Amino acid sequence: MPEVELDFPRQWVEFPDPTNPEVVIFRCDLTWLTSNWTCIYGRGCKGVIAESPDSGCCALGAHFADDDDRKRVTKSVPRLTPEDWEHHSQGQGKKWLEKDDEGALKTRIVNNACIFSNSAGFAGGMGCAFHALARREGIHPLEVKPDVCWQLPISRSYERVTRDDGTEVLVVTVTEYSRRNWGAGGHSLDWYCSGNTEAHIAAEPVYQSSRAELTALIGAEVYDILAEHCAAREAVMAQVRAGQLPAAGGSRKQPVFVTIEAFAPHPADQP
Repeated sequence: MPEVELDFPRQWVEFPDPTNPEVVIFRCDLTWLTSNWTCIYGRGCKGVIAESPDSGCCALGAHFADDDDRKRVTKSVPRLTPEDWEHHSQGQGKKWLEKDDEGALKTRIVNNACIFSNSAGFAGGMGCAFHALARREGIHPLEVKPDVCWQLPISRSYERVTRDDGTEVLVVTVTEYSRRNWGAGGHSLDWYCSGNTEAHIAAEPVYQSSRAELTALIGAEVYDILAEHCAAREAVMAQVRAGQLPAAGGSRKQPVFVTIEAFAPHPADQP
């Protein structure tokens, strides 16, 4: 089934950070967060590079968000065993790192995939070695993986905005990490999941299935507010599907919107 176009009407919500309401505003994409996208790695994922479909979105390796990200991963690597990690011997002595063409550090590419990507024939199982570590230690993978790996395909970005009265706020945008977010090279990826109908098959929406990731990105208090807005949108969507108009009035849990079209699902969603 086809990928949808990158641009389509989305429903957004903005609200102040309850922990810092005068300084930080969150702008969140309700259309994406209530979509039924799910990772289909190992069950239909074709990979971003056709030559290495089993590596999923790991074919290009992972760049680090900042020094803290790199240091956390560096501390996680020694915890990997040969049973977790197919390329254990090749990665010793920080040989799991390499520099890109611009000199930025990233995870090394081995056999057309990230060095931490185990192949289909590996006895420990196909997929990310850090996932194997997380399962063994009983922790969430986001505690040991590079930031970009556990965040995809959620995008969090920041923008300083000066209002007409001269006050400045930080707008934090949470939305879908589409091909466009990869930069110019994203358009040449052979396959990508976030807007692909094949990956929109989950039984629960993104804001629920990715609760841990969203909480890590925006904080627990902000997540609770966001979840209320998402649940309110789902309730109105159910009314719309039943041929009913949303009730008049409004509250934080049942906000009022201008058009019924705003409650359309993500175009990649499957019923």
